[in-house]
Amino acid sequence: MTLHQQSIAVYRTRLDTLAALLTKAESHPKGDALLEAKLAEDMHPLATQVRFVANLPGEALPRLTERSFTSREENATTLAEAKAQIAETAELLDSIDPDELVGTEDTIVLDLPNGMQFTMTAEQYVREWSLPNFYFHLTTAYALLRMAGLEIGKADFMPHMMKYMTKGPG
Repeated sequence: MTLHQQSIAVYRTRLDTLAALLTKAESHPKGDALLEAKLAEDMHPLATQVRFVANLPGEALPRLTERSFTSREENATTLAEAKAQIAETAELLDSIDPDELVGTEDTIVLDLPNGMQFTMTAEQYVREWSLPNFYFHLTTAYALLRMAGLEIGKADFMPHMMKYMTKGPG
């Protein structure tokens, strides 16, 4: 499996998942107010979770390609704006050619704002850091919407599996 298949392709399909969840959320009685929902007082609200999901693939690009990326600093205030953030990142990912990515064994140095530094291969970076962070915020966004009463289930979180279905329920 190529680094593109392990990273860019995964980010891309899961961005579609979040966009579809937010489309469903637009019909929820709370509407845009859902963006303020939190699972716990010390956690970020849905708007921040969405911003992180939209930013994380781009934040990986300077490490995985020669592209630069500037993270969004502001949360969306409407579900439409949140979907636009996701669409912008999806468009960026669609423009990446698999040949742009570094080799799986290339060294990545990850410097965190708290002074910690990690050195790993590009494949380890994707597997151990980038994708787990991405999924954490995607799953948290799903959980926030579900907690708010949005009628969603596992099929809404994993629609990418439908292309592999060979037999339906029943």
